[in-house]
Amino acid sequence: MPPIVSTDTETVPGPLIEAVPNFSEGRRPDVIAQVTAAFTTASPDVALLDSSSDPDHNRTVLTLAGPAEGLLDAVVSGARSCMELIDLTAHSGVHPRIGSLDVVPFVPLGGVPLAICADLARAAGRRLAGELGLPVFLYGAAAVRPGHVALPAVRGRGFEALAEASADPARRPDLGGPGPHPTAGAAAVGARPFLIAYNVDLVSQDLDLVRRIAAAVRERDGGLPAVRAIGLRLPERGRVQVSMNLLDFTVTPPAVAFDAVARLAAAAGVEVAGSELIGLVPEAALDGLDADLRAAVDADDRIIERRLAAALGRAQGA
Repeated sequence: MPPIVSTDTETVPGPLIEAVPNFSEGRRPDVIAQVTAAFTTASPDVALLDSSSDPDHNRTVLTLAGPAEGLLDAVVSGARSCMELIDLTAHSGVHPRIGSLDVVPFVPLGGVPLAICADLARAAGRRLAGELGLPVFLYGAAAVRPGHVALPAVRGRGFEALAEASADPARRPDLGGPGPHPTAGAAAVGARPFLIAYNVDLVSQDLDLVRRIAAAVRERDGGLPAVRAIGLRLPERGRVQVSMNLLDFTVTPPAVAFDAVARLAAAAGVEVAGSELIGLVPEAALDGLDADLRAAVDADDRIIERRLAAALGRAQGA
């Protein structure tokens, strides 16, 4: 895939990289604010490009950008805050998770090689395990075991099954452990190309139906290429959702994924309630998107190129 965004990195000390920490809190605004501050105040070189929280998922996704050293400090600081403020033994949410800081992918921007992000992920994993005692699974391009390349394989059956999994040497964390932290679980830290988190809600509460639709559209079960999908019930919204990761939007863009879900829902006599993009998206991914969603993305200026340009502009003016 070509670079998602061309960046002028003269204003920051080193290649510019994106980090997308996902932490397991989407309901308590005070905790979300404290954890976000921990990620964003650890280094002056790290910019917060976006924050997205969801109470049904009980999860917050941050988009950070900065040089490698700054992102390392940010991730360690944020992980420490997650461990202090989020207890997974008292946590519930529809999204799969293994940790209070659940997953941290590092993503190349501009011409940065993916290998640099893989090295950064391994360095972050070593610090999380060594400094905080947080077990780490390395995934994606940072994986050191073939079975840990895909994030769903790392998550397995979630936090509640981590202790049982640690008894099997093949399923233990790559760093730290072997057992999980008692309240913070473990973190998946990796490197990957840019992906788009895209959800389609249906006017239904039929969990079996939405799971069948998710299975039909995901690549693993013969559906759309470069698509991962799960079916979820959203109690707060009174709907069900096909929650997707589009691993390569040049292969399957959001518009194609939406059409596939809408077609299957219509065949079952169910209407689409709407769709949402989580985090930021490249401008090129918006072609053919539903007009209402396109307008919402434009109104919130959730295009990564624009947010990054604004962040770099602030750095130049500092």
